[in-house]
Amino acid sequence: MHNEQSHTAPGEYPQISVVIPVFQSSATLGELHRRLTATLTELVDSHEIVFVDDRSTDQSWPNLVRLARRDPRVVACRLSRNFGQHLAITAGLRECSGQHVVVMDCDLQDPPEAIPSLWAAAQEGFPIVLAKRKANYHSRYRTLANRAYFRLLAWLTGQHIDGELGSFSMISRPVVDEFLRFREYERHYLFILYWLGFDSRTIEYERHTRGVGKSSYSFGKLLTHALQGVFFQTTVFLRLVMYGGFLVSLFGLLVAAVIMLERFRGSLLPGWTSLIVLQLLMSGLTITAVGTVGLYVARIFEQVKQRPLYVIEERVRIAGTFEHAGLQSAHVGFERTRYDGVG
Repeated sequence: MHNEQSHTAPGEYPQISVVIPVFQSSATLGELHRRLTATLTELVDSHEIVFVDDRSTDQSWPNLVRLARRDPRVVACRLSRNFGQHLAITAGLRECSGQHVVVMDCDLQDPPEAIPSLWAAAQEGFPIVLAKRKANYHSRYRTLANRAYFRLLAWLTGQHIDGELGSFSMISRPVVDEFLRFREYERHYLFILYWLGFDSRTIEYERHTRGVGKSSYSFGKLLTHALQGVFFQTTVFLRLVMYGGFLVSLFGLLVAAVIMLERFRGSLLPGWTSLIVLQLLMSGLTITAVGTVGLYVARIFEQVKQRPLYVIEERVRIAGTFEHAGLQSAHVGFERTRYDGVG
């Protein structure tokens, strides 16, 4: 059993960092910190917990400030606006110092007590350890939609991604360093890990039901998130548009041949119904093709502007904590800063 009061000396790296994006979860933060502290002090000699507040409008940030001032192993960061879960994770990975990093949600559905299983797999030499939910507590509709989405993604990309995997995982420092080289604004944490291709292992855990609050992902946000995932993974839609254009052209040639044949036979179909149908078909395909290309162009437009991935407005880090990625141990108490996540 490790001493709960032990701290790592200045300049040394903790064995485990925990990165937690936070949004509208003030009610769970105290219990999450308590359970994390109990689990990690039993597991390793040194740890840190990095909370990234994605500009919550409830009491999440004041609660995080209190936690960071009370516990020197807690780092609290607040983004200047709501950048989304995956950029909040990226900000946390930039801030953390651990030799291994756990990424998890803040709603206690990912239990801190499962971290020892992740740690055990990491100690076997796996740079990436993913956590798979044993049970699904989503509604029947969302479960079916989730399965359909990942099957579609597997068909489009040729890469199978288990729909029961989430952001709950443990990654080694080399994986973190490579992750931070990605500059895409619209990103997906799990898809980046798959792209990196490091050896991985999957462990199973019991995902808990949400005790308080509700998910911030509405249907519209889930749909947007799904599209971002597809566009991040593949450009196959552009090829599908091209193939669709060839098929429509072939269909047009066949229709033209039938019309010419009927004209020579003197039995040309009367009326303009067929022309109207073809015009509607072609117009619909044209709009679909232009829209698909436009979605990719919009992402290129956002990327070439080279804006910061995120901005950290406030950070609470107690003196004597860890140095990493240009963050010095001289950060004392409450600091107001702007950090753009570049480099």
